[in-house]
Amino acid sequence: MNRRQFGRIAVAAAALPFPSALAQRVDKNAEQLTNGEFNWYPDRSTSGPIIAIVSLPDQRVYVYRNGVRIAASSCSTGKLGHRTPTGVFKILQKDKNHHSSTYNNAPMPYMNRLTWSGIALHAGQLPGYPASHGCVRLPKEFAELLFGVTKLGMTVVIADDKSQPEQVTHPGMVLGEYAAREFNAVDTAIKATEYSEGHERAPKSPSVVVSSADKSISVFDNGALAASGKVEIQNPEKPLGERVFTLSGADDQSGLLTWQAAEVGDSAKTADDDNGAALRRIKADLPAREAVRKRLKFGMTIVTTDQPADAKTRSSDGFVVLDSQS
Repeated sequence: MNRRQFGRIAVAAAALPFPSALAQRVDKNAEQLTNGEFNWYPDRSTSGPIIAIVSLPDQRVYVYRNGVRIAASSCSTGKLGHRTPTGVFKILQKDKNHHSSTYNNAPMPYMNRLTWSGIALHAGQLPGYPASHGCVRLPKEFAELLFGVTKLGMTVVIADDKSQPEQVTHPGMVLGEYAAREFNAVDTAIKATEYSEGHERAPKSPSVVVSSADKSISVFDNGALAASGKVEIQNPEKPLGERVFTLSGADDQSGLLTWQAAEVGDSAKTADDDNGAALRRIKADLPAREAVRKRLKFGMTIVTTDQPADAKTRSSDGFVVLDSQS
């Protein structure tokens, strides 16, 4: 299958008209939203990295900027037999006027692609329950607003729960004491070309996966394995939890890196550590650490999991560690 095609899990129902009654911007808390409703408060946080979290049980999408929730929306995810995969994803492609190549040229407006096999965020019909073939359908007006702030390489978490990101200011032992000034030298050169729209492939967006199950670290460039190694984990009997850390910048005062951290699964909530403590327990071997340093950039993610780390398989509870090539 051509990786530019959207595959067989595109949603045929997207070809139907979008009922205007199902796209309504309201001044309500996220917990009060009914089907088709959304809120949008961009002034709550005007700058900083954005992360989107899709909660399958809630049928909600939550949008955070610099750790502050700026929007929430109802959504419709995959139906029985076509469940939307959970995990940590990067936006691989943006297309304002995307059409399905499989289902009669069906419109899928404001598409943010998460996998090359067809999982995406896009405008679509919302019947009030999971009804898609894997995609996350959104109210059309919300999809348009979201499309305006998303960037290629941005982190999207799809989870069986919801979690508010928090800021963690520490490089962790994965990177060692990496100085902010070194990061800034790389970061400055990247930001001008980091994000663009259209059909092109996303620029290199490094991801690091640390598994407590097999004491491994894997470094990916755009989903392709670039390096691997071993990690030491302090108090190895304690779970790390399923978590994602997105590099947002550097703290000028401390000289340390700053990360937006979010819990992905229930194991993180039952673990004794908070996000920062979990990150500090990890010590990567030198070759892997150097591979991470060479790829350090704004938007890099570090994923921790207590499942075996395999970018092409799912764990028993459906958690996809990294699925940007599926």
